[in-house]
Amino acid sequence: MPGLDRRKFLNAAAASAALVAPPTLRAQAPEASPAPQPKSEDAGRRGKPGGAGGFSRARLARMHDAMAGYVERDALPGMVTLVSRRGEVHVDAIGMKAVGGKDPMRRDTIFRIASMTKPVTAAAAMIQVEECKLRLDEPVDKWLPELANRKVLKRLDGPLDDTVPASRPITVRDLLTLRMGCGLILAAPGTYPIQKAMAEAGLAPGPYLPEFGPDEYMKRLGRLPLVHQPGENWMYHTGLDVLGVLIARATGMSLETFFRERIFEPLGMKDTGFSVPAAKLDRLAACYQGNPQTGKLDLFDDANKSRWGRPPLFESGGGGLVSTVDDYLAFSQMLLNKGEHGHERILSRPSVELMTADHITPEQKAVSPFFPGFWDSRGWGFGLAVVTKRDNVAASPGRFGWDGGYGTSAYSDPKEDLVGILMTQRVLDPVAFDLNADFWTSAYGAIDD
Repeated sequence: MPGLDRRKFLNAAAASAALVAPPTLRAQAPEASPAPQPKSEDAGRRGKPGGAGGFSRARLARMHDAMAGYVERDALPGMVTLVSRRGEVHVDAIGMKAVGGKDPMRRDTIFRIASMTKPVTAAAAMIQVEECKLRLDEPVDKWLPELANRKVLKRLDGPLDDTVPASRPITVRDLLTLRMGCGLILAAPGTYPIQKAMAEAGLAPGPYLPEFGPDEYMKRLGRLPLVHQPGENWMYHTGLDVLGVLIARATGMSLETFFRERIFEPLGMKDTGFSVPAAKLDRLAACYQGNPQTGKLDLFDDANKSRWGRPPLFESGGGGLVSTVDDYLAFSQMLLNKGEHGHERILSRPSVELMTADHITPEQKAVSPFFPGFWDSRGWGFGLAVVTKRDNVAASPGRFGWDGGYGTSAYSDPKEDLVGILMTQRVLDPVAFDLNADFWTSAYGAIDD
């Protein structure tokens, strides 16, 4: 995300900025393996002779060196990266799963993927839309009565009772596009009364997930006014958590059960869920947060005593999943294939095209603050970002996906027939942003055709 004022954003979002000093770890060499093949009619046409995916081996090695440098410079204990193009997949497991540990990162290491959950939740909603169980422009009041008859603040810095009635109900489309009128406020904690109220209610977006169930979540949210009129402004995060509750209520099952039956099992995503079973906890990487005072890593979540080691009270559609690079590749490849993966069709081509279009108007971008410069070359679809202009090596127009607040990233690029995935566990700060930028620059720099 070039050009952003990282420290101001991260302070507002409750992440931390620091240098770290875990032990130096030896990097492993990358491995290549077959990927699920593209649709059969295209498989023979799109690769180089011999089935090559159009990557330079020398430049893949350069990407490995750039990524391994973060481990060797003691910036983080380890990571797993994946790049896939035209049926060829390269996976690179580097370093260790924990600071000072002896258990190396592996291809099947499990990571907390945070906001990379958002595209999954959007896909689940579109499954329901295709089955005519949800309608994009239908009010959500039927399933979420807590959001009926909303009040809206007259001004951001005003008291909570200085409101006007909402001009219209919140719709499913508002949740998918993060235009429900509520979400992350980019200001120092406690700057505005509504911001303080959200924090006190346990609803403020940040590195910690809600610690109460979905009904309590909606009850607390329903007590607060909206910040903006429904559909008018883009505000990060909250709409996808609300959408997860809506999906669960509309389907009559838990969000994880619906994800598993309709997305995970059809795609073979056997290690993805809202918690890690006891038998798999040894595969979960530890998660860290930079300490700006000590310059070292503080343990954010210990794999052995992980918050993700038990089913959560709140299955966060905005940021609660764990996954692996291969599991998320299956999901990303499905979207790249316009809803199809192998013999399974999860979504129709028109649905994926709708998901990956930019739905935020220029006027809305102008009044919807996020990372400085974010809207210059990006838009927002359903649960994911869409690149609209090439302003750096990796900014391929039409590229779509999203990042996770614990240091993960995944995007699909229809033009290049490419999927890239970065998995590490450092709560977002300048070091994590630099790693993200270097991964994507190296991945696109490895293209050779």
